Amino acid sequence: MSEIPKEEYIKTCTAACAGCSSSLCLRYVLKAAGPDTVLVIPACCTSVIQGVYPNTSFNVPVYNIAFAAAAACASGMSKAFRSAGKKTNVIAYAGDGGTVDIGIQSLSGAFERGTDFLYICYDNEAYGNTGMQRSGATPLGAVTTTTPGGKGEFKKDLDRIVAAHNPPYMATACSAYPLDLYKKVKKALSIEGPKFIHILAPCPPGWRYESDRTIEMGKLAVKTGSWVLWEREYGKLTVSGPSKAAMKNPLPLEEYLKGQGRFKRVTPEIINELQQAVIKNLERVRKEEEGIC
Repeated sequence: MSEIPKEEYIKTCTAACAGCSSSLCLRYVLKAAGPDTVLVIPACCTSVIQGVYPNTSFNVPVYNIAFAAAAACASGMSKAFRSAGKKTNVIAYAGDGGTVDIGIQSLSGAFERGTDFLYICYDNEAYGNTGMQRSGATPLGAVTTTTPGGKGEFKKDLDRIVAAHNPPYMATACSAYPLDLYKKVKKALSIEGPKFIHILAPCPPGWRYESDRTIEMGKLAVKTGSWVLWEREYGKLTVSGPSKAAMKNPLPLEEYLKGQGRFKRVTPEIINELQQAVIKNLERVRKEEEGIC
């Protein structure tokens, strides 16, 4: 951790919930990006935790934009900066609702146009800002305020959707591994063109676990193989260190699920479905890294 700068761009006066991992993620994103950065934030938890005008807990310029328009706004902003000869980092920082669902059309458009920006989806697997309603990123079996009996569908595979646009760089990260996240943001910002990072951001009130267990939840997601850390640079996928060990000998998925109240209604059959999906995904990632597929 010694290589991470000491400068802070998020102050201690945020309105985040106790144990909020999305604000922790943003802390390291901004440490990697530095002061010459503009954040584009659609409706999401981050649009709230920054504070109420004219005060803010963020020490970089922020443009708050409508739910569906983050990538479109960032696309125009990047073009303006580049036309003026400026290398300012333009980062869209959006939740899963504003990425997987409502914002996916502008995300696709910006990537198709080759916009020089970094899009980050911090994924707490529901619409956290408005009460934890089901999103396209909510896992099978998870209880939300709109799926009180548990969601009946699998999580949308956002990463494969983004990969279809062939960006020069994309990666996954997790709030429990800040150095891995920091290095990936640094690399992404060194590459011209559209970049994408998908961060798993455990949420204590939404996932229904005690706030001091946020890092534990993130590490369990990785150690069970439920969340795989990797980066894909110009089409070449490389599994990140923490996930290499997990892929060899993953913990049972139930170790991850049992600590979350949102999975209190899952049946053994659903747990088995989820476990088989993890095994299938780990095999797919392994084959891609080895160049088999």
